[in-house]
Amino acid sequence: MKNQFLNQVLQNGVRKALRNPKYRGLALITALFYLASPLDIIPDTIPIIGWIDDGVIASIVIGEVSQIVLEQMKKRNKNNYNENEVEFSQQQANAVVDVEAVTVN
Repeated sequence: MKNQFLNQVLQNGVRKALRNPKYRGLALITALFYLASPLDIIPDTIPIIGWIDDGVIASIVIGEVSQIVLEQMKKRNKNNYNENEVEFSQQQANAVVDVEAVTVN
């Protein structure tokens, strides 16, 4: 029970740090440094088990980088959509429509 609580607290802390724009870059740089450094939580000399921590960190880095890229693409698309919408609204405002009135009996 105690280990599960500690694990949940650590996961929530890491998740909050990665979602915070202030710390996101620092967390990614730290993760890349961890992957490049010879020091590990579980040494790589232990086959398979030693690679698990590196795999988890690498998957977190890949997931966060892809999320950053997707967010940037959404912002860019949203800005392009807003610009096109303003341009279309201006075209509609400048359009003149001539109407001939006809009486209907």
